[in-house]
Amino acid sequence: MSDHSAAALPLAAALRSAADRLSRAGLVDAHVDAEILAAHVLRLPRGAVEAAAIRGDLLGAPDAERFETLVVRRMSREPLQHLTGTAPFRHLELRVGPGVFVPRPETEMVAQLAIDALRAAASPAPIAVDLGAGSGAIALALATEVPHARVFAAENSVDAYVWTKENFALIGADNAELAFIDLECAFPQLDGTVSVVASNPPYVPDAAIPRDPEVRFFDPPAALYGGADGLDVVRVVSRVGLRLAHPGGMIVIEHGEWQGEAVRELLAADGWRAASTHPDLTMRDRATTAIRP
Repeated sequence: MSDHSAAALPLAAALRSAADRLSRAGLVDAHVDAEILAAHVLRLPRGAVEAAAIRGDLLGAPDAERFETLVVRRMSREPLQHLTGTAPFRHLELRVGPGVFVPRPETEMVAQLAIDALRAAASPAPIAVDLGAGSGAIALALATEVPHARVFAAENSVDAYVWTKENFALIGADNAELAFIDLECAFPQLDGTVSVVASNPPYVPDAAIPRDPEVRFFDPPAALYGGADGLDVVRVVSRVGLRLAHPGGMIVIEHGEWQGEAVRELLAADGWRAASTHPDLTMRDRATTAIRP
């Protein structure tokens, strides 16, 4: 235990102390993290924790000890999602942990682009493919939000696949299929039939160092780094997408905020048409789409 040894104490005081220490550890939303950790310990919604603190409820000694342990781990910048074991994504609650990339809020916008294109597809049962599915966030969003579609997801990291498989079982979308396969040779049976090809590939240049310790030390390197310019896997996704997509089909690729022009040029050189880059909610370029001629 740390110097802040656990004992029964007012929940509000525990939250204030945790938020103060998390803030000094460099966390921007320290009070939010403190409440989420308390909610996890108490098995309550975050709003119920806030209400309990206002009421003056006590945090019992066993729960205080668990809470303190999680706060100390969060102070070391272990991802919040690893501590709770879950990550929200759109309407989904996904299981995550060591070995899989934690889905980010900005990827929700990438999923929206793919969802919109899939809903607009002129087919009673359009097909979508998620290349490098990770936690399964994009694939499962597509499957649950476009239930008349068929969704196929490819993942080839053993560590990540454990989580992908768990999330597919947890969500239980019967229109989604997961395969442990290298994305370069994924789903040859679907060649020329896919309406939407989506991917959140590794796109950090090898020499770049992510700012956040949560990313730098805890996200799997294979999900982060994409070669000298960060676009090695994007090049593969572009080629595979051309194989999979039918004429008029769309590709949706997430990338870094400075990579939009390079991704558009890459897609155009491969033969894609109408490449367009889209900003996320923070107005940073986040994804590029293009159409299969």
